[in-house]
Amino acid sequence: MSTASPLTLPENPRLVENITWFARALRAAGMSVGPGAVMKAVQAVQAVGFTSRGDFYWALHACFVARPEDRVLFAQCFRMFWRDPRYVEHMMAMLLPSVRGVQEDKPAKPAEKRAAEGLLDGVDRDVPDIEDGGTEIEFDATLTISDRERLKQLDFEQMSTAEMADAKRLIAAMRMPLKPLVTRRRAPHPRGDIADWRATMRQSLRQGGDVGRLAMKKRKTRLPDLVVLCDISGSMAPYSRAVLQFTHAISNASHGEKINAHCLTFGTRLTNITRHMRSRDVDQALALAGAEAQDWEGGTRIGDALHAFNKDWARRLLAPGAVVLLITDGLDRGDASELAREMQRLSLSAKRLIWLNPLLRWDGFAAKAQGIRAMLPHVGSFRAGHNIASFEGLITALSRVEDGGEKARLMAAMQDKP
Repeated sequence: MSTASPLTLPENPRLVENITWFARALRAAGMSVGPGAVMKAVQAVQAVGFTSRGDFYWALHACFVARPEDRVLFAQCFRMFWRDPRYVEHMMAMLLPSVRGVQEDKPAKPAEKRAAEGLLDGVDRDVPDIEDGGTEIEFDATLTISDRERLKQLDFEQMSTAEMADAKRLIAAMRMPLKPLVTRRRAPHPRGDIADWRATMRQSLRQGGDVGRLAMKKRKTRLPDLVVLCDISGSMAPYSRAVLQFTHAISNASHGEKINAHCLTFGTRLTNITRHMRSRDVDQALALAGAEAQDWEGGTRIGDALHAFNKDWARRLLAPGAVVLLITDGLDRGDASELAREMQRLSLSAKRLIWLNPLLRWDGFAAKAQGIRAMLPHVGSFRAGHNIASFEGLITALSRVEDGGEKARLMAAMQDKP
């Protein structure tokens, strides 16, 4: 940034107004930017000056960026707002549908589309009327109820790029209804069931020794931890991306009590990507997770991965009441007895073990594979995981402990046909 060319500004610039609009764009894109930060930014620019693009960038960066995960978003907004003289047209091209030619589309960088949506917040996106007898083309991006229902039933592997984008928005709105757990710790509560004698005595001392009323307390509650073990082998690639988006959505819920979620991927080795999934932008989270997991779309060693988790991670991540989501097709060529042993150990360590298998999308699915037959007896629930409807079914099943999915039917078939 220090060797960048001087920043070109128009004559008689309204710098304070531009910085204010830039702060509004950052806020619309998801960053926490208030009036105080805007005032500091104006003062910083006055002190530093704006003849150097690098100084101007870092002055605004120091005032607006408060979290490490906001750096990428700020950089994209700055590039579009201050450096591109036709940034509005550029962002309109990103957000509106376009006719695709023979050239390969340039993939969007992490947080780029989110930055564009923030900068275009409040801008009229209607296509202007074409004069001189031209043909007007209208784009209707509204997702109707029938389209939404069809999208929920569509397999992730069969979705187009536009349908996957719509599915991403539906997944981002999902919430995990885990039942709170009652802990041993107690907290003051006006309608508690146990008298808080220490608080009562402190209140009486303030009133000259008279006890006016008893202070009460009750046991605190917390949401159970959620551990996601996701298969990222070649056969699971279309589904694992959707599962990671689902994990990101429930981990970064903007309302209610957040779930303490841990996410690990496995193919030929086990990789912990929990800290990457905590990034607020889902595109940046998946990009960081893909760079961390070097075995993406590779082979599968389910038994070795579960052994590594049980040995190195189970005690640290599986708190009392933890729920484990295992996402894999169960096609493993390793030792079936070893796989069954690791599955049994995992089942005993977790409160609930739920297995999502995209192969259940087939009507005639049967537990014929060696790995599936070894894993199935040790799970509490066996469900499909190939579309949005299956995710909604998972959310419903979490509220009913007795819901075993397809496990009972497949276990009966296994006993009839060994």
